[in-house]
Amino acid sequence: MPQLVAIYRSPAYSPLQHRVNDTAILDATVARLAGRGWSTTRTTELDVEQGRLPVAQLYLNMCQGSLAAEQLMPLESDGAVVVNRPSSALNCHRHRLVKSLGAGTLAFPRTIIHSSAAPLPPPQQLGMLGTGEAKVWVKRGDVHAERPEDVVAVPLKRLGSAVAAFAARAIPWVALQEHIPGPIVKFYGVADGRFFRWYGAEAGFAGDRPPINETTLQAVAFDAAERLGLEVFGGDVAFPAPDRPVLIDINDWPSFAPFRDAAAGAIAEYIQDRMERRTHP
Repeated sequence: MPQLVAIYRSPAYSPLQHRVNDTAILDATVARLAGRGWSTTRTTELDVEQGRLPVAQLYLNMCQGSLAAEQLMPLESDGAVVVNRPSSALNCHRHRLVKSLGAGTLAFPRTIIHSSAAPLPPPQQLGMLGTGEAKVWVKRGDVHAERPEDVVAVPLKRLGSAVAAFAARAIPWVALQEHIPGPIVKFYGVADGRFFRWYGAEAGFAGDRPPINETTLQAVAFDAAERLGLEVFGGDVAFPAPDRPVLIDINDWPSFAPFRDAAAGAIAEYIQDRMERRTHP
């Protein structure tokens, strides 16, 4: 019987209701694979950080912290199947995300990665983020938000105090990011395109969808996922115009909460197909 290990995300990276939802999507995916004959073992990001990891043919990896990713990197180097790979999870850390996506052709907000303890960048540099009363986003520069105050929007004149608040919480780096106007869309996907869902962030998944070009949304989402090496992913896109998507954020193994059952089935099928191709090339 083939063995899989499911690694559950640290509660620190699953704030508020996300803790239940993150656990639920991994539980549902594991159940689907168990129904296909996999023997399953559950473990945690903390166990991985402490060097405790069972041997298996397949690892379902929700870890987001650097320490756990570093512990998992030898598996990736040895060719083990890890979904998502630790390198792709690290690529989603905001300072790497900005470097990977901000310098390419994919539409991405202008962003400055800045030490929270340093003086603000000079006015001519901040001018790229907006002018006057323009809203600027301040986000922690490493992992995704752990608390609501990890992502805030302030006018330029309040930028100094906003950054100081991050420094006071011992967050060493912040991302200063321009505001992109227009509706925000949340998306969820699996790498080969067998699953893709989206909804408007303001109205929610049960509300009216904004009038955007779904083809361009899907193209941006899968382009970003491929660049980062993600197989199971989700994120946010702003639409300053209906056919002009701008990627705001992308992350590994989101909760898929509005579409959990369908997502778990698609993820399990994707992984099963990948494992079968590996066994029978």
